This record gives sequence, structure tokens and C-alpha cells, in this order.
Amino acid sequence: MANEPIKKAKNGAYYFRVHLGFDEKGKRIQIYKSGFATMKEAREKYYELLFQKEEYLVSKKEIILFKEYTEKIFLPWYKTQVKKQTYENRISIIEAHFKHFYTMSIDDIEPIHVQKWQLSLMKDLKPSYVRSIQGLFSLAMDRAVVLGLAKLNPSKVIGNVKKQKATINFWTLDEFTKVLSVINRNDFYEYFHYISIHLLFMTGMRIGEATALSWNDIDFGTGILSITKNLIYKNQNDYRYGDTKTKASNRHIVLDTDTLALLKNWKDIQKKNNSKKQIHIKLQ
Repeated sequence: MANEPIKKAKNGAYYFRVHLGFDEKGKRIQIYKSGFATMKEAREKYYELLFQKEEYLVSKKEIILFKEYTEKIFLPWYKTQVKKQTYENRISIIEAHFKHFYTMSIDDIEPIHVQKWQLSLMKDLKPSYVRSIQGLFSLAMDRAVVLGLAKLNPSKVIGNVKKQKATINFWTLDEFTKVLSVINRNDFYEYFHYISIHLLFMTGMRIGEATALSWNDIDFGTGILSITKNLIYKNQNDYRYGDTKTKASNRHIVLDTDTLALLKNWKDIQKKNNSKKQIHIKLQ
């Protein structure tokens, strides 16, 4: 038979060459066996090796520790998928909590390991924060599965921490009025705090959106405030402007007459005090 894998040598012994696929570098894996007295012996050995193909390839597969995968494969990819500020905010979470698995091979992480880790996090951290941590870990494992470095995502097998409804406290109008009533409006900086609190309460803006405002964002003729950017602040010497949190965050707010009057007055006070460089949280 032309396709018969078992061959007979000139000395009467039988031999074969079995192909077992390719290694991680793309090199063909093959095993040569010879010296069999009969065709039957050679064929039995040939199929024994062939049936062990998957096991053989797994044994030859390069072992990648989770630490190496996180630092050299996952993080460089993740950095291209999110905004710069998002990456900078989450890198500390990843470095602090992924190290639990750093000494393990990525394909050896099983659901039981993730469950123990999850329960240990729950002892000291809020459920919402644990959900965020495990969400990042699950994303990393999803990527490992896509890349063929892991067979499954153990985080998805056990599931994330149950989501709890957050309790959000809002100022009532009476509380808002009470706070403003104790601010000294004759003091330059306190008056600025008065303006800031008033604007935040009346518009519902995020702090980053409010601190990124400039006078060009307000049309005093129409009373419309445009929100198009966000202030990314680390310290007095390290801050920059970036996009808003989501596309939907770019919006226009119609200001009430009292708020517009306060802002006009603050603009005049700024000019008189030449305060552009003095105020970081600015409307300048």
C-alpha cells in the first residue's frame, strides 16, 4: 500500500516515522522507530504513539507563569484597549491583586484557586471592589483562552461576587442651602468654593468635568453650558485634559438665571484679582 506508514528495511526489519504536528516554534515534530521483527509489532507501536499525540504535545508546550503572562502579554494588549486614564487607574489594582497567581502556570489556575482568592478578598474589601478586581482577572483569562494559553476561564466557572445595590445619599435643597449659608462670600477663596458647590449641585456634573471648565464652555447669551472634557489630576504639577468618561457624557446643560448671574459675577471677580494662575479648579 502506497500510504502504509510501516516500511520494511533491506535487512528484513520493520520501521516507521510518525508525525505529531508542530511545536510552538512551528517546527515539525516526528519520531522515528525501527528494528521491529514483524509488521504487527511495528504497527502497534505506531498507533500507540499516534494516540498519545495530544499528551505528547502538551508535555512539550512551553510553561508560562501568570506573572510573565500579565506583564509581557496581557498588560501591553490591555493598554491598547482602554483610555490612558483608565489604564493608569487599574494598573495599581492589577499589580496589587494579580500577584496571588504569579507563581502559577497560567494553564494550571483552576476554579478552586479563584474561589479561594475571591473569598480572601471578601474578608477585607467591599463587594463592589472585589467585583472590579475579579472582572479584570476574568478579562485577562479570557485573553489567555483566545491566545491558546489556557483551556478555560476559571473565573467564569465560579462567577463573580453578587452585585449589591449601592446606596447613594443626595443633598436635599435644605441641606444645600444650609451649607452655602455658612460660606463667607466676602473672602475670595471661600466665594470660589461657594460658586463651585452651587454649580455642581445645580448641574449634576462630575468633579473632573467641572474642574475642566473654561469660560469658553459657557454661552451667556443662550445660558448653555457645554461639557466636552475632563480634568485628569494627580497633583498640582501633574494634570492634563482628557475625554469625558463616555461619549454620552458630552452634553449641553441649560443653566438657570441664578447660576448664570453667579458665574458672571465670578468672572468679573477673577479679572479684578488676576487669579488665572491662582485657582486650579477653574473657570478661566
